[in-house]
Amino acid sequence: MMEVRRASERGHAEHGWLDSYHSFSFADYYDPQHMGYGVLRVINEDRVQPGSGFGTHGHRDMEIITYVLEGALGHQDSMDNGSTIVPGDVQRMSAGTGVRHSEYNHQRQGVTHFLQIWIEPSKLGVPPSYEQKHFDAAQKRGRLRLIASADGRDGSVSMNQDALLYAGLFDGAERARLEIAPQRKGYVHIARGTVTVNGEPLEAGDALKTGSGPIEIERGKGAEVLVFDLPSA
Repeated sequence: MMEVRRASERGHAEHGWLDSYHSFSFADYYDPQHMGYGVLRVINEDRVQPGSGFGTHGHRDMEIITYVLEGALGHQDSMDNGSTIVPGDVQRMSAGTGVRHSEYNHQRQGVTHFLQIWIEPSKLGVPPSYEQKHFDAAQKRGRLRLIASADGRDGSVSMNQDALLYAGLFDGAERARLEIAPQRKGYVHIARGTVTVNGEPLEAGDALKTGSGPIEIERGKGAEVLVFDLPSA
């Protein structure tokens, strides 16, 4: 099974201070054919203008991963965590029983461009928690670097779900292959650039859904790719 979803098919919201594309139904964008992909519930591609952001708001029972592509995103939460997320950083917040946080572009100039990813947890009502790690470009160049997992293996951030998230950078002859095991499925999101995945040319914002079997990435041009290995149920 292989299905392509083009960037132009996503939901879109323009609020002036925020330009947001939704891979799955979110807020005012509703598409019953795209409510998520297994436990992967949200991929929002957000661009936040300088001095703007999301005021304090609440979440519960969701694994939230923030991946910054350009600029910087200031984070403050009710667990007394305060940080700035920059390109290369991966932030994971397990909302659990409930957490409140804010996210701002505190820069005087320059748009903050980032992806916010929501993954449904395997267990509800866990204590909220927070983790942030940096993965420099060298770790992702020409390969798929594990950045999030259930057990924090290989230095990845940990999350409350049997899912794996990889990130990779690809140019020219660089290529990578990931085998999705039986009873699992894959999801590839192109964060930027162009690349070929399983023979399918893809551009920034495009996505590819797969079943079990290989995911082969090649012929990249300025490509930054996220690959999800997800439980099939």
